Amino acid sequence: MHAVGYRDGNKGFARIPFPANAVVCLSEGELSTRWSTRSTRWANLLTILREPSSARSGNVELNLQDALKRFLKITVASVATALVLVYAGDCALFRYRSASNRIPYGSIAVGHHYAVQHKNGKTEFLFDAPTAQICVHSEFPHGGHTPCWYLVRHIEPRTDI
Repeated sequence: MHAVGYRDGNKGFARIPFPANAVVCLSEGELSTRWSTRSTRWANLLTILREPSSARSGNVELNLQDALKRFLKITVASVATALVLVYAGDCALFRYRSASNRIPYGSIAVGHHYAVQHKNGKTEFLFDAPTAQICVHSEFPHGGHTPCWYLVRHIEPRTDI
């Protein structure tokens, strides 16, 4: 069984098959050079992490602030784009239903009432007869009409006088 190793002299590593139980020897120079660059990187990282935040340069905090601002900008832009796309799709579906006469409009009976507050603290309620109100079968209002799902939840609107 052969394992695949990577060794090509001083030029770097190349793909050369060798047995799995083979021992790879590096010269002292190669070993110390490779480990010294790695240990230097780790030492620098540990030094930065050990320093208190007040001792660090302002770049770290600014980078964090910049990253947070960038994240918020991307989030707001994504949410706005998603809302525009959902509204555009809803509008296209409404126009398709209107053009093909596939019941884009509905009618809900809405009974309105007024709450009149008197000087003695009592409230008088005046009820209007229910009237049929035209609504739209969509998620958003279109053509000056309220969506049917909204009217179903607000069958008896109240006006305080």
